[in-house]
Amino acid sequence: MPGTWDLSRDGTNRRCVMTLRSENGESGQRISFPAGCRRALPVVNGVAGWLFSDRGVRLVDRNVRPILEFVRRPDQRSLVAKPDGGETYSLVPLDIAAMRPPAPPAIAGIEAAPATNAPLQTAPSVPAELQRTTAATATAAPGPAPGTYALDRFQERDTCRITLDGAGGGVHVVPGCHDGGLEVFDPVRWRYANGRMTLTAKRGHTIDLVPSGDGRWRREPEVGTTFVLRRVD
Repeated sequence: MPGTWDLSRDGTNRRCVMTLRSENGESGQRISFPAGCRRALPVVNGVAGWLFSDRGVRLVDRNVRPILEFVRRPDQRSLVAKPDGGETYSLVPLDIAAMRPPAPPAIAGIEAAPATNAPLQTAPSVPAELQRTTAATATAAPGPAPGTYALDRFQERDTCRITLDGAGGGVHVVPGCHDGGLEVFDPVRWRYANGRMTLTAKRGHTIDLVPSGDGRWRREPEVGTTFVLRRVD
């Protein structure tokens, strides 16, 4: 669970990017977030640490009493908390240890094999019937057009812009972005398959989006704060 998370109040544009740390503190494990989070989400004013729970994560006060108790949603991709006040809060992972690819195992006493000059082998060709299937799918469900897309939130439009290179290529954040969540996510490439566009972050984790009409793509599943990409160029 340690890492960077996006905390938001469902149905609003109120959100906070926070870091759950692995170090122990006076009130559970340490937590940090920008000062602006206290204005955006007053519920975090009393948060002094975090703890694992049987079903998810607890954000706790100085006396280790729970302020927000998060449990896993059925999709297993985010956490949800419903305090007594009636609000609903979502906690979505942006960059946590579980998302990072494992390091290659080191075997004691064995050195890496030296590089050889053996010629590269050509990958086997794709059977013609699979090529026909792929072509038919692409014709039936065209993917997103390369170009510039604006990120829209719940009540905020154009908080950030990204450019998509040609078919399944790179992603570039346009200078001037003022969306902390997207900057932390740091997308570097995209691909389209089976009706979904997938943005992949530098550390390997992903966000899936589905078309919603008029050149727009929304996050699927729709958890936490609104995430819609809208083609502008």
